[in-house]
Amino acid sequence: MNAGPAVEAIDLVKKFGDNIAVDGVSFVVPQGTVLGLLGPNGAGKTTTTRMLTTLSVPTSGTGRVAGHDVLAEPDAVRRSMGLTGQAATVDELLTARENLRLIGRLYGLPKQYIRDSTDELLERFSLSEAADRIAKTYSGGMRRRLDLAVSLIAAPPVLFLDEPTTGLDPRSRTELWEVLRGLVGEGTTLVLTTQYLEEADHLADDIIVIDKGRIIAAGTPTQLKDQAGAASVVLTLTYAADLPRAEELMRGCSPEVHVDAAARRLIAQADGLGDMSRIGDVFERSGIEVDDLGLKRPSLDDVFLHLTGHKAEEETDEIDELEEAIS
Repeated sequence: MNAGPAVEAIDLVKKFGDNIAVDGVSFVVPQGTVLGLLGPNGAGKTTTTRMLTTLSVPTSGTGRVAGHDVLAEPDAVRRSMGLTGQAATVDELLTARENLRLIGRLYGLPKQYIRDSTDELLERFSLSEAADRIAKTYSGGMRRRLDLAVSLIAAPPVLFLDEPTTGLDPRSRTELWEVLRGLVGEGTTLVLTTQYLEEADHLADDIIVIDKGRIIAAGTPTQLKDQAGAASVVLTLTYAADLPRAEELMRGCSPEVHVDAAARRLIAQADGLGDMSRIGDVFERSGIEVDDLGLKRPSLDDVFLHLTGHKAEEETDEIDELEEAIS
């Protein structure tokens, strides 16, 4: 068993003519953790994943999965990983059970292992009751769960997920997150590309932000949020008439206060829970009625805007689409 990192990207570069899709990307993913590759469409996330999963040959640089070099040992890399792409790839004319057994046979797995694993995966992904219905009749959420189950039939130690919840409703997305957390708890390593900042925040141990083919930031979700600015205390008043006095009190607690009169809301710069508690005490003594008081930390949306000057969805996926057209 590989004792080193689960995944390594080593100065990966990918060019399409004059277009540089990935420009010197390097990172390391420890075993049993989740790495979130975060970036707008066209940033190079999918291209990076395709190189690490042997679907695309790097222009230069290389990578390792479970200790195997993607250029020198592509077959060993494929045996060590599973991949779930942006669209479900299951055979819609087969049942869930048939899809799982087919992939198991293609892997050359023992028959009894395939039968046992099929039953286990159907149960884990809440597909047992629909196991013998053809996949064409499944909802989008069920197809994504089946696609993920298929990628796990060979029990790979590393799983690459490229926009795994695209097109899912919020409930299906949350259910899939729970499944992924369970996999990580059992030791699976996940490399997750996503535009859903909330998804990266919920799942990732570490996040790499990619923009225009380069890594522009890396760290834990908390570390990245800290780069985007200080936390804020948000206080909402019951009555708009109290705004002038409330603003005066708030300015006595914080050097920077923003007033949203329409929402009866005051927002003050803060260092953390201590400042929120202090402001709460001031308003409790004041007699001013308050609807809500809370601490708001920068979100990953704020991080992305701070780092790139634009939101995650503002660009198009031209380079990644070019690669898919070529391949």
